[in-house]
Amino acid sequence: MKLAGFVIGSLAMLANTAFAAEYKFKLAHEVALESTQHLAATKFAELVKERTNGDIEIKVYPNSGLGTGQQALNLLRGGTIEIVQSGSTTFNGLVGETSALELPFLFRDSQHAYHVLDGKVGQGLLDKLGPFDVQGLAFLENGWRQVTNNRHPVRSVEDIKGLKIRTTPNPFHILAFQLLGANPVPLAYAELYSALETGAVDAQEHPLPILWAGKFYEVQKYLTLTSHAYSPLFLVMNKPKFESLPANYQTILIQSAHDAATYQRDLNAKQVAEIIAGVKEAGVEVIEQIDTAPFRQIVDEPLRQAFAEKYGIYLLNAIAAEK
Repeated sequence: MKLAGFVIGSLAMLANTAFAAEYKFKLAHEVALESTQHLAATKFAELVKERTNGDIEIKVYPNSGLGTGQQALNLLRGGTIEIVQSGSTTFNGLVGETSALELPFLFRDSQHAYHVLDGKVGQGLLDKLGPFDVQGLAFLENGWRQVTNNRHPVRSVEDIKGLKIRTTPNPFHILAFQLLGANPVPLAYAELYSALETGAVDAQEHPLPILWAGKFYEVQKYLTLTSHAYSPLFLVMNKPKFESLPANYQTILIQSAHDAATYQRDLNAKQVAEIIAGVKEAGVEVIEQIDTAPFRQIVDEPLRQAFAEKYGIYLLNAIAAEK
């Protein structure tokens, strides 16, 4: 009986060893479990696990559980975290040209953004992260940014003036709202809800899925569908760790990242109408039609000039030329 028990126990240990992941990675992101960003992260983890037959296991840490985007990126570069999913602003300090991606009115529509990000221009920006020990995998989606506030409906440029609006730290993002007469306040995403609740800021501008997942509709009265800027999401990995993997696993990680991006973009497109309806039901007044031409007229040329002075005009021209 003792021998039989020993054999059974040994076989169980061997089975557990056989099915244990050879590589265990941590993936950090900043938003809620209900967000499509989290769903994209978990889809990515599932695809990688399935395609490597369980050899790579990715645990997802949402809600800034491993720090803000910038903190998580620093941990990734140091090798403490293997994978990070964060907005483009997080990477501006490493590769300044990434700040172009959230310029207002840069992209004509979603398909234009996808062609740029999934093509040579996007890959070129991901490649620039390499010298900083960051391996770009793919671009996921934040989405089209919309304005919410607590003071009054935004229907024109005049209505933007004087608003204390939370923005990203992107200097060109900040400049755009200064040009429109607002008072931009760069603030970490994790601090935004309380800032809106206490009145430290009047307004914010995030894509609808982030507005919904962050429950900002609980502390905002007005939503205007400005779609003034498209925000991509970077999915990146610690480069030395990536390069230590077998070549076929590197390919799986990149392909799974692109597949997760497609999955999330489709989810976001399907959710727009549902989110708008939900926000209305929560008591928020929604302004769905607005002429953005006056906004564009004010910010377009000054932003292009400011960017060109620092980084040249090539990237902006390449983006504009993409079909």
